[in-house]
Amino acid sequence: MKHNIISRISLFGLLFTGLYANAQKTTLELDATKSVTKIQPTMFGLFFEDINFAADGGLYAEMIKNRSFEFEKPLMGWEQPATKRLSQNKQSGYATPINVKENKTNPNFCRVLVNDDKGYAIVNEGFRGMGVKKDAKYNLSFKAANHDGVIKKIIFQFIDKDKKVLGETSIVPTSNDWKTYSTQFTATQTEAKAKLKITFEGTGTIDLDMISLFPEDTWKNRKNGLRKDIVQLLYDMKPGFLRFPGGCIVEGRTLADRYQWKNSVGEIENRKTMTNRWNVEFPKKATPDYFQSFGLGFFEYFQLSEDIGAAALPVLSCGMACQYNTGELAPLEELDPYVQDALDLIEFANGSEATAWGKLRSDMGHPKPFNLKYIGVGNEQWGPDYIERYKVFEKAIKAKYPKIIIVSGSGPSPDGEYFDYGMQELKKLNAELVDEHYYKSPQWFRDNAARYDNYDRKGPKVFAGEYAAHSTIDNSLITKNNWESAFSEAAFMTGLERNAEVVHLTSYAPLMAHEEAWQWAPDMIWFNNLEVYGSANYQVQKLFATNKGTDLLNITKDGKPLTGQNDLYASAVKDVNTKEIILKLVNTSAKAQEVTVDLKGSKLESKGKVITLTSPNLTDENSFASPKKISPTETDYKLKGDKAPMSLLPYSVTVLKLKMK
Repeated sequence: MKHNIISRISLFGLLFTGLYANAQKTTLELDATKSVTKIQPTMFGLFFEDINFAADGGLYAEMIKNRSFEFEKPLMGWEQPATKRLSQNKQSGYATPINVKENKTNPNFCRVLVNDDKGYAIVNEGFRGMGVKKDAKYNLSFKAANHDGVIKKIIFQFIDKDKKVLGETSIVPTSNDWKTYSTQFTATQTEAKAKLKITFEGTGTIDLDMISLFPEDTWKNRKNGLRKDIVQLLYDMKPGFLRFPGGCIVEGRTLADRYQWKNSVGEIENRKTMTNRWNVEFPKKATPDYFQSFGLGFFEYFQLSEDIGAAALPVLSCGMACQYNTGELAPLEELDPYVQDALDLIEFANGSEATAWGKLRSDMGHPKPFNLKYIGVGNEQWGPDYIERYKVFEKAIKAKYPKIIIVSGSGPSPDGEYFDYGMQELKKLNAELVDEHYYKSPQWFRDNAARYDNYDRKGPKVFAGEYAAHSTIDNSLITKNNWESAFSEAAFMTGLERNAEVVHLTSYAPLMAHEEAWQWAPDMIWFNNLEVYGSANYQVQKLFATNKGTDLLNITKDGKPLTGQNDLYASAVKDVNTKEIILKLVNTSAKAQEVTVDLKGSKLESKGKVITLTSPNLTDENSFASPKKISPTETDYKLKGDKAPMSLLPYSVTVLKLKMK
């Protein structure tokens, strides 16, 4: 890390002392007198999908895997070290899952027979272990029915791989009937791979369910809360919106396993666990223990959006399963339940307490409406089947909620037969906002910075809903979050910003991944059980999102936008709130470049700021070992007259901020 800082300082020194005399020189003209268009507050946002253990095991702070014994294998995640399959286990005991069919949402519980309380234990492994921190407090809760009072005490311990105890608490179960118990205990040391060990005093039978463990220090200290360190990275981006609960997860492999938002609200223990569709999607990255508890559900997504200052953008099934999987269709005459889900969701978000769904929101702790403005119909469906279903949704939603903006989709690709068909049909329907997706090479992103320059200004607005530069485009799943992918996205993003007349929302995808349990890469944020860091791509997204401004300005070279000439890209905005002119300049060349900006019509203070994001090698990455390897540096800038000379480092993203008088 130290060597990296020294090398940066040295490189800056070389540049500004003129040793890069052969650097390419470019003159740009900035017209600050005329606002081209308003920048939408939603311009740069976030797309959350429950992939890569992003919810359970990630953002959702629950530490117990399979807390209510509802996985397809009800004891998955639970170990019984002294219990043998073909034994009566007289020196220990054994656990048996019990199914109660009349309980539709949470049918299973665990019946434990303790034959020898000195020999029996049941252990939860967590999500690739449990991250515990020294002196941190953890809140434990569970339900138990203690038959005939035979179990005198239940002991809970954090243990490490050597079975060393890292913290302990206990509960005396007092009721024959189901009762909820809670306690708190403190970890005695930091450990990324802890487990929760449960032992007993007394012999006989006890029933257990909803065994739950959270750090006390969650985001906003909420029970059933979110990981504070992960949310902080989202908050720091100042995102304009949060799209949830995902992309393909919305569709499901079949319609039966699509995401149904109504199963994700209400009491936590009544939310029905189901398999995550990414569980078996990629054979090389199969994760048979990937399920959805829905502890992080639609109420929590709305709440998170509000917390981080982002507009909520929920996406719902349109009656089409993933077309890469079964492609199952709900017949048009059977589409009513899907449409009703959309109408009821708007009521849940915006309805008064006098409405059924508005009352549920209020009962869950949010009496005021969430002020939902957007709703997505389908994820990345394509073809005539999608257009037919979109029409049904559009008619019903607009009839009841005419002000809600509907997000439609153009399919999974940025071009080709289905993209062209979708855009043509959606334009005929006067669609408001079309979601475009592209996962392409870094070169594609650099080559397509002018993609939206010729889009019809009177046509549908664009939501660049899923994009990322992939350093390898194949099935190896080893695509990296390297610096080339990040600055290539920055080059492309200058084109998104420059076309703010048509581009209203943009988001990188996917948002996050567990270091040991991911299915898809690259990802913007990486975490393990104790730590989290933003990739180089995160740093680019944050730089744009926190400097988006309010008004688009024209910045040109010889009267034309800078879209890759001499490997340079540029966009410019002003912020009427902070009274700043903000220039974004990307140098994708291996050489330094000298740029002078002619600030026509501007009355500016002489002092400004330069924020630079750079790294010398295309393959450089942030990591847990070096989380800040690629991160912005800020220096003072001195403006002389109406010309702003700048030396752009090789492979760099630069933001120049100048105060208006």
